[in-house]
Amino acid sequence: MARKTTGGSARAGALAALVCLAPLAHAQDAPSSVAPLAGSGASAPTAMVAPPLSASCDVPASDLAGPIALPNFTAALQKRETVTILAIGSSSTAGTGSSNTAKTYPSQLEAILEKTLKGEDVIIINRGLPGEVAQSTAERIKSEVALKKPDLVLWQTGTNDALARVPASDFAATVRSTVQWLKDNQTDVALVGLQYAPRLARDSNYAEIRDALKRVAAEENVLYVSRYDAMRFIAQTRANLHLMAQDGFHLNDLGYQCMAEHVAHALIVSLFMKKVRPAAN
Repeated sequence: MARKTTGGSARAGALAALVCLAPLAHAQDAPSSVAPLAGSGASAPTAMVAPPLSASCDVPASDLAGPIALPNFTAALQKRETVTILAIGSSSTAGTGSSNTAKTYPSQLEAILEKTLKGEDVIIINRGLPGEVAQSTAERIKSEVALKKPDLVLWQTGTNDALARVPASDFAATVRSTVQWLKDNQTDVALVGLQYAPRLARDSNYAEIRDALKRVAAEENVLYVSRYDAMRFIAQTRANLHLMAQDGFHLNDLGYQCMAEHVAHALIVSLFMKKVRPAAN
């Protein structure tokens, strides 16, 4: 965990320091002009960009996520020295295929966020359970939120529902009702989407579940991290890199590193930036 700050000025300085972060490698995919989200507490910079992705994990911003406001998480960063994130989902959250617990995506994400949010203490609670479908996770989310009171929930979901042939309409209804429950309980949520695996690329049910999750995120205006598009881009452009474990389905250490970087990038963009759209002609 990062060092704790003791005063409001130190906290404001930590948030404002993000304006000095390095730009994305894919400059053509980043917004040309961005500004702090309303109420972020950051000073008004001329431009602000997210931390860069590593060479192995770099993808176009359009293949990752678009910024969506995270008001409760942002407020927690302003008010408290410790912020809590609940990472919940199935094997990709639990870390199946990683060499040790430090290589799981929640562990690596915690380290990235604490490095970026200098002076902030970030706690990520890992509640991954391999093999679980959305309906079971939804029940656990409610109990975990009541117990841990996180500022943000990262819900990685969809893969097992697709494999279990859960109807896309049922899956979407489960996700939607849970997202709405989280909103009612003043808890931000980011939906972390299905992974890309070549053997599932032509599975129509897999595509239906993937599209249903993206659609719910758009309709409910919550952050959606497109693991599928990001992983597919890497697979298609860097054939020498392998994000999957030997079973060809679960992630390996590099896969979890990229997942952590991608989620961190999406969160930082959403916490501190919004696109400045050109005026209509």
